[in-house]
Amino acid sequence: MVEVLPEVEDVFNYVEKNGRWISDFHQEIWNYAETAWREYKSAAAYVELLRNEGFEVEEGSGGMPTAFCALWGEGKPVIGGYAEYDAVPGFNQAAEPYPALRDEKLHRWAAGHTDPHSALGAGALFGFLAAKKVMEENSLEGTLKFLGEPAEKVCGSKAIHAAKGYFDDFDASICYHPWGSNGVTYDFAWGSYWSNVYTFETIHPDKWFRPEVPYGRAARIPGALDAVCLMYTTTKYTQTSMLPRTANWTMNEFLMVGGQCTSDNVPPKIGQIQYAWRSPLLAMQEQIERVLDNNAKGVGVSTGTKVTKRIVARMRVGLANKKISEVVYRNLQAAGPPEFGEDAKTFVREIQRNLDLEPMEDPFTQQCQEIAPITAADDAMRSFLPPWVETSGSDDYVEYTWNCPSTRLYTSRAIVKAPEPGYRYPSWARLAMGGRRETIDPTILTAAKTIGASIVDLIIHPDYLASAKQEFVERTGGGVGGSKWVAPLLPKDFYPPIDLPWPEYVTTARGTEWSLPKMGPEKEYKVIYEGI
Repeated sequence: MVEVLPEVEDVFNYVEKNGRWISDFHQEIWNYAETAWREYKSAAAYVELLRNEGFEVEEGSGGMPTAFCALWGEGKPVIGGYAEYDAVPGFNQAAEPYPALRDEKLHRWAAGHTDPHSALGAGALFGFLAAKKVMEENSLEGTLKFLGEPAEKVCGSKAIHAAKGYFDDFDASICYHPWGSNGVTYDFAWGSYWSNVYTFETIHPDKWFRPEVPYGRAARIPGALDAVCLMYTTTKYTQTSMLPRTANWTMNEFLMVGGQCTSDNVPPKIGQIQYAWRSPLLAMQEQIERVLDNNAKGVGVSTGTKVTKRIVARMRVGLANKKISEVVYRNLQAAGPPEFGEDAKTFVREIQRNLDLEPMEDPFTQQCQEIAPITAADDAMRSFLPPWVETSGSDDYVEYTWNCPSTRLYTSRAIVKAPEPGYRYPSWARLAMGGRRETIDPTILTAAKTIGASIVDLIIHPDYLASAKQEFVERTGGGVGGSKWVAPLLPKDFYPPIDLPWPEYVTTARGTEWSLPKMGPEKEYKVIYEGI
C-alpha cells in the first residue's frame, strides 16, 4: 500500500468532484480537432478557463499565436507543465462503434485527434487546477507555470519556448502523454526530432534557354514542381547512405506546395517539401541534414530553381531523472490505474460485433488496467535497440528536461484485447474510443490525479525536490550551463514557422471547410484501382 497524504486525498477528491467538467472540456477540444499551428479555438478555450481560475495568462507566448503561458502563485518551487491540443490530418472519425465521419460536412481526410492530445491537455490542465486548489486551502507556497504547446505533431513549440527562456525558472516539470500502459520514463528518455522545409522557386524562367531557335519556341524551364519531385526521388536514393541502419532512426516527408499552377503552359513557380527526421544522437541529426542540404543544392542546379531552407523544429535528446520519476510513480500508484466500467465495455463490445467478432466479457487488456513496474517503459524501448543507445523515438517534451528535473507520466488508454494472436483492430476503432467519454475519461482522470498529487508532494517534501535537483546537476555536469549540459538548438530570435501552409480549416463563401474542400459526387470519381 502507498501512504497517501491528506493533501493528496484532497487532490483526488477535487478531480472526482469535477469529473463531468473535465469530461466536458475534453469533448470541446476533441471536437475542435485543429491541426498544428492552427489551434485557434482550442488555445482560446484554455486561456479563458485558466483566467477564470485565477491564472495570469500571456497569450501568443514565444511569438506563437496558439501558444500561451499561465502563471499562478508566488515563490519557490516553480513547477512546470503543459497542454497539447493539436490534431492530425486524415482522421475524421466520429466517436461511434463503426466507421463514420466526425463531421460529414468536411472532407473525409479532415483532422481528428489520434493520441489523443485532447486527453493529454485535459489531464495536465486539471492536474494543475487540482494542485492549485489544494495549495490555496493549505497555504502552500509555490508557483505553477502551465504552458500551451501547439504543433506537437511537428514538434514545434517547446524548443521555441525553451530558446526564449520560458523554462529558465523551473524547479521541476511533469510531462504527460496517454499511452498503452500506466507508468513513467525512468532512466531512459526520448530522442531528437529535426525538421526543415526546402523551397524551390522558378525566379528567372527566361534564363533557362538563351538562344532562340528559328521557327520554334524557347525550351521551358523544368520548374518548381519538377524540382520538388527530383528532391523527393534524390533523397529516396540517398536515404540508405545517410547513416548505418541502426539505432532506429527514421525520416519522412510532406509535400507542402506542389507547384500552385493552374495554367498548363507556364512553369510552376514554387514547390515546397518538408523533411522530418528523428534519431538518438545530435551527430546523427547533423549528418542527415548535410545530405539533405546537398541534395537540395544539386536539385537547384539541375532545375534552375532558387533553393531556400527553413527550419521548422530542432530538438535536443531527452535527459532522464530517476528521483522525480519515483515521486510521480508513487502518486500514480496512489491514484490507481484507469477503471473502464460497464459502459466502456458495452461500447467496445459493439465495436467487436461490427467487426464480426465475438464480444468479450472483459474486452480490455490487463496491461491497460494495471500499473506497470517503474522500469517497464524503459525496458520496452530498450528491447529492440543496441546497448549504446540511450534515447529513442522523438517527442518535444525533451526540451523540458534540460532546465530542471523532469519525467514523463503515462496513463493508459482503453486497449482492446485481440481475439487471436496477430489480430489488429482498424484505426477507426482506436480513434472512436479517444472521443468516447466512457473509454477516455478514466485515462484523463488518472492523469489529473497523478499530476496534481505529484505537484503537492514535491511542495510538501522539499527533500524530494532537492534529491532530484542533485541528480540533475550530476547528469548535466553542473546544472544549467554545466560541462554535459546542452543549450537550446534554436536562437532566441527564432521566428516560429507559423506562416507555412499547414493544413487547416478555412472559411469561404462555401462555408467552413477543411483545406481540402469536400469531395464532389462519388460518381465523378472513376475508380481505376480499388487499393489493397
